[in-house]
Amino acid sequence: MEGRAARPQPARGELLIRVCAAGVTPTELSWYPTTHTKTGEKRDGAVPGHEFSGVVAAAGEDADGFQIGQAVFGMNNWFADGATAEYCIAPSLAVAPKPQGLTHVEAASVPIGALTAWQGIFDRAKLEPGERVLVHGGAGAVGMFAVQLARFYGAHVITTVSARNAAFAADLGAEQVIDYRTSRFEDRVRDMDVVFDTVGGESLARSWGVLKPGGRMVTIAAGSEGTTDGRVKEAFFIVEPNRKQLAEIAAMLEAGRLRAVVDTVVPLSRAPDAYAGKVERQGRGKMVVAVEDVSY
Repeated sequence: MEGRAARPQPARGELLIRVCAAGVTPTELSWYPTTHTKTGEKRDGAVPGHEFSGVVAAAGEDADGFQIGQAVFGMNNWFADGATAEYCIAPSLAVAPKPQGLTHVEAASVPIGALTAWQGIFDRAKLEPGERVLVHGGAGAVGMFAVQLARFYGAHVITTVSARNAAFAADLGAEQVIDYRTSRFEDRVRDMDVVFDTVGGESLARSWGVLKPGGRMVTIAAGSEGTTDGRVKEAFFIVEPNRKQLAEIAAMLEAGRLRAVVDTVVPLSRAPDAYAGKVERQGRGKMVVAVEDVSY
């Protein structure tokens, strides 16, 4: 993760972003796109961090809709080098104007978590107002957005968190909060319309029993990706960049209908520690790497 690389150049449909801040997903280091190319060859020295906030530095042909110097946020391709660097490349269709009123650090904490929640709640589960939703890990980078979006849409939201994050989850909009360390959620809830799982493992396995007939399971737990279980395969998905959804999320953030929550901020020099689990966290929202002065 350390060292210098040549400044990348945007191709057709791409933007060169001067990165101000980048979100951290520690498990990313073991993901297939980090260790392999699209064609399957082993990959070394990949730059992590595939969500960012920054400024448009250059635009390739047909990368329409943005001005040089414009503040933006977004995602880039999992197989591309990420944003834990001074510059990164991103498809223009994966980028939107940075929400006004958010710092670059705050904006960098949003894209992957909010888009994952949006696509899981609306595209995959097709949530309807008034339905009952159980969100596992409601204080995490994805779960906190799932709680907020489901509640905003008129669902009855239940979530599992640790005791120290119970008040936080309730403040996000959860109407019932379960401490997963002291209670078994299946003893507290039943007949759920949707389970949104960010945890996987035993929590996912125990969740099938709380769904009502016809209920929908959605999971993003990395351990589910290679499963042979047909139910889990159908429930699992990986977030995709989407400019339109990101712009809608930005509008909700600007209007105060969504909150961005930054867990911890570290300088670029400490990025290796962030990915190695050597940075103390609160367990709420997203850890962010500040690449440059991002007090604006």
